Amino acid sequence: MNECVLVVDDDREIVKAIALLLGKEGYQVLKAYDGMEALDILAQQPVRLIIMDVMMPRLDGLSAMMKIRERKNLPIIVLSAKTEETDKVLGLSMGADDYVSKPFNPAELAARVRSQLRRYTLLGDINAWHDGDEIWNGRLCYRLREHTLYADGEPVKLTATETKIVDLFMRNRGRVFPAEEIYQRVWEEPSFAPENTVMVHIRHIREKIELNPREPEYLKVVWGIGYKMEKIKTDH
Repeated sequence: MNECVLVVDDDREIVKAIALLLGKEGYQVLKAYDGMEALDILAQQPVRLIIMDVMMPRLDGLSAMMKIRERKNLPIIVLSAKTEETDKVLGLSMGADDYVSKPFNPAELAARVRSQLRRYTLLGDINAWHDGDEIWNGRLCYRLREHTLYADGEPVKLTATETKIVDLFMRNRGRVFPAEEIYQRVWEEPSFAPENTVMVHIRHIREKIELNPREPEYLKVVWGIGYKMEKIKTDH
């Protein structure tokens, strides 16, 4: 692995910390401390992914991102202390592929970098798989005949029970299932206090498919009712 990642933040300590983190993951890391410097580096270096702060001198992150999007389609992860939902939506709507709030979890940031690079580099191959036998949902693809779930093009190792739960949710995206119904459909027997059994399996699936299992994008709790597979926008 020698993909080149550009880290852009006016806080040099943050840049240094991310560079060390990604260096250990095997990435080549370039550093910039404002938007103008980032644009100069992009004009000269073969960067595969950008991690970009929002609030910076000379040229802020969102303005830099707009300029980058005029010429390049590489993945951009916005890194910002702004945690309001409106800020996140603004960043994503202006061209960011992902959004990580400060202070960030190093393992989560590294996972998001891996995910974005896999999705970016494997996109052509993923498109070639489409044969009408798949259900797409954001980063996830469930192949019906194989009974196999893929995340960012990589097969997810699920147990037989987890696969049946995923099959149920992927076929019924957006629908809320009470724990009792999940148990009856998956275990095919009457349920008796199934909440803990279902909860444990949901947690295990989240650990395998979510970038941050503590803040899941896909398998959501609907308090007082049950669980659902969130419908995520997909290009497929």
